[in-house]
Amino acid sequence: MAFFSSQGQAFNKTRQAYLATSMAVADTYWSRLRGLLGLRSRDFRNGSGLWIVPCHGVHTLGMGFAIDVLYLDCALTVIHIQRGLKPWRFAPVRAKATSVLELPCRTADDTGTVVGDKIEIKIAERTTETQTEKDGKVPPS
Repeated sequence: MAFFSSQGQAFNKTRQAYLATSMAVADTYWSRLRGLLGLRSRDFRNGSGLWIVPCHGVHTLGMGFAIDVLYLDCALTVIHIQRGLKPWRFAPVRAKATSVLELPCRTADDTGTVVGDKIEIKIAERTTETQTEKDGKVPPS
């Protein structure tokens, strides 16, 4: 990915399938604001991902390609999926979501990911099964 370095991976434990093997993390104000803006579809291919934390909803204003959006709760359980969110759209806000995983379009279908699946996020050689395991807090905003 042109603007983000790979910081980790996202794995669907329920389906035993990788969602992202080259995942960036947007956990600051500026990185969440920027999101995937400026990327082209060829920069965000299968295996790519962006974990936005904290986050309750996203938009694709200014983007040139569709994405899949997985809404995750604090236990990293999928609570909503927005498949094929087209450019220049707003995804719904989900108050119970604590983070969002943006993936290339069709990733949810290709991996069989559904609501209720448990996701494992691995960042910098450390596996996080819940966001609160890191010092007992959600990552900073």
